[in-house]
Amino acid sequence: MKRELTRLITAQVFLHMCMAGTRMAAPLLALREGHSAASVGVLLALFALSQVFLSLPAGRYADRHGLRRPVGYAVLAAVLGAGAAAIWPSFWVLCFAALLTGGATGSAIIAVQRQAGFLAGTPTELKQVFGWLAIGPALSNFAGPFVAGLLIDHAGFRAAFAVLALVPLASWWGVHALAVRKQAEVAPADGRRRSSWDLLREPPFRRLMLVNWLLSSCWDVHTFLVPVLGHERGLSASAIGTVLGAFALAATGVRVLLPLMAEHVREAKVVTASMVCTAVLFAVYPMAHTAWSMGALSVLLGFALGSVQPMVMSTLHQITPSHRHGEAIGLRMMAINGSSVLMPLLFGSVGALLGASGVFWFVGGVVGVASPAALRLGQGHVKH
Repeated sequence: MKRELTRLITAQVFLHMCMAGTRMAAPLLALREGHSAASVGVLLALFALSQVFLSLPAGRYADRHGLRRPVGYAVLAAVLGAGAAAIWPSFWVLCFAALLTGGATGSAIIAVQRQAGFLAGTPTELKQVFGWLAIGPALSNFAGPFVAGLLIDHAGFRAAFAVLALVPLASWWGVHALAVRKQAEVAPADGRRRSSWDLLREPPFRRLMLVNWLLSSCWDVHTFLVPVLGHERGLSASAIGTVLGAFALAATGVRVLLPLMAEHVREAKVVTASMVCTAVLFAVYPMAHTAWSMGALSVLLGFALGSVQPMVMSTLHQITPSHRHGEAIGLRMMAINGSSVLMPLLFGSVGALLGASGVFWFVGGVVGVASPAALRLGQGHVKH
């Protein structure tokens, strides 16, 4: 299992690294070319927008064709997107690159997560697999912008995009020789095609999606409002960046620990604890007035929210039929990316009325009220 999991992590990291590097370089180039902040906002939204529309089709495609073909097409799309930006670095080509690299990364991650579930034979192994797999995006979110930044400073934007276009080729190396040890079970005997929305009619899946969406929104709230709150407190840009960095490091750290503790933790208890802790931390966060206090709260929040994804993915693979794993993962990713596109707009509107503190308290209250639902995660199974 270790060899297969290493290859899956490799495939995920290098495709995500291409997207993360492009997501940093493209807005920077657009700003240097004189485009407005609104234009840059649209450019950034395109990275998530393509995943909203592609996630469900990509999940179904992975259910039908497995791992190699979806990742192969994703590598091709990412190379084409970043390569086009290297050759014609205009704003509209940057938008094209955002759509392709964002969509490619999302589609590949669905196929990778689906395949990862087949490497595990027990609930404990599922938690271990998805704990290790969740570390990949954290690594690529650091490596992509870091490499792109170095190349931009020393060789220019074209060189940065050119190197980013080559990076996804390592993802193909990760999967092309991967031995598929277990295939999905066949579809139901009646052969009737079922709607993806049928999954949402099942209480176990609907409950899982609700909890995952709430906690994903908390991640977005923190990322969106910390700069606002920091500005209100008079913190420097470096201090605000350090607060956000502390959150990311804590989220990564807990994901390193989870596989080692998998045998002793239960998905429902971990997610419930995460929701309760998040609600308490959101209630306290607006009372922090220094970089140190905000940084400490960010670390605690990173531990709470960073533990969620492996638990959610483990539960998802246990409650859904294996021939619909890709579809279920695609539906989850569509909801998360849709939230990432729409929630900042909502937070901005609510924040204008209630202030940053009001948004923290409102979202924390909702999460606290909904936390009992997490206790029932994993109860029941999707029937079709």
